[in-house]
This record gives sequence, structure tokens and C-alpha cells, in this order.
Amino acid sequence: MLNGIDHIVIVVPDLERAVRSYAALGFTVVLGGKHPIGTENALIGFSDGAYLELLAFLVPDSPHPWFAALASGGGLVDFCMQIDDLRSEMALFARAGVELAEPMRLTRERPDGYRLSWVLSFPPVDRAGALPFLISDETPREERVPREVAHPNGVTGIEALTVAVRDASELRKIYTRVCGNVARDLRRDDLAGAGFAVRFGPTASSCSHRRARRAHWRTGSVRADPAHMPSA
Repeated sequence: MLNGIDHIVIVVPDLERAVRSYAALGFTVVLGGKHPIGTENALIGFSDGAYLELLAFLVPDSPHPWFAALASGGGLVDFCMQIDDLRSEMALFARAGVELAEPMRLTRERPDGYRLSWVLSFPPVDRAGALPFLISDETPREERVPREVAHPNGVTGIEALTVAVRDASELRKIYTRVCGNVARDLRRDDLAGAGFAVRFGPTASSCSHRRARRAHWRTGSVRADPAHMPSA
């Protein structure tokens, strides 16, 4: 089953500058390391188990679909879900009418030399960013997720993730099937949109009829204001 958000991917044009920017916002940022596909990241972990991935490309051009976001300065591009069993979740999506890609293995070497490995499965290209991609760890998840989860700004987790699309009706059916709970109607006046919301784990996810991505922070005492994910 979908247990909650594993991490949110934020593409940045310059990793060092992004680390400074998020640190200035009161986040504790740790360097994650490099991937063999030509990317490197820094991570912002939360006590609810989720984290933000600040991802930078090390090459001037890349066929990776996330690279295109740099043309508009970067920002939030995708989100990943925690799961129990990858093949079972792929079958669940298939029953909902969505064929996820065959799992692909990726690795990352942390600054301390520890080598992480996992497998990912992505939704079809036309659903990218509207449906999550899935991850299954080969090395322990606790080695991949940042241990530093205390932040000067008091943020403790991700309260909600909003995905804005042109038409939310079909996505509502898919999310209802794969999440196993009933989607509720939602109106977002701040986005001039209407759609639905579902909950998985500690996080709510909503879709509205508009093109934007936004997240809400959860703090130790009050819910933080919604904020766009800056790319630097």
C-alpha cells in the first residue's frame, strides 16, 4: 500500500546556492552525494519520515525528463511514495488503469563513501508529476534518509502536497483505487481551482484544476503557510 510521501524532488540549477537558500529559510540541509546518471543532491529530512531532495545536474544537457525544468529555473518536479512491496503496488496501479514502468536500479554514493541502492518505477510520461513514482530500497532506508530532522524553523513534516492539472476527474478515480480511501471534494480559492483530496500516511495529497505545485509544511506547534518550492 501507499504509506506516505517518501520524498519530494526539487530540481535546482546550482546545488551550493540552493543549500544556502534553504538553510537561510531555517532548514537543516545535508549533502546526499552523487548518482552515476550525472546528478548530485542535498537532502532535508523531517521527523515524519519524508524528505526533500534538492537535485542538480552535473552535465550541461541530459535526456532525463526532470532536466527540462531547468529551462524555467527549476523547482518542484515530482514526488515519490513509500510502499510495502513494489510489485504489488505496480499491480494495484495496473488494476486502476495505469501501467508503471519496469523497475530500474539506481545508486548513490554518500560523501562518507557508503553506497546506496534502490529500484524505482515511474508512471507513464503523460502522468509524470501527477502520479507518484515508487521506490523500493535494496540497502536500508534509514541509510538513505537524512538523520538530521530538527530544523531551526520548526518544520517537522509535509502537511500536504497539491498537484494541479487540467482535469482532475480521471486522476480522482486512480487515486481512490490505489489509496484505498474515498477522495473528498476540495476547493482551492488561492489556486482558483477545484478538485479532490486523498490521504496516505501522515500526508494529504490534492489535485485541482490548475497548473501549479505547492506544498504545506507541518511545524511542531502550528501549520506553516503554503509555500512554493524555490529552486535556489
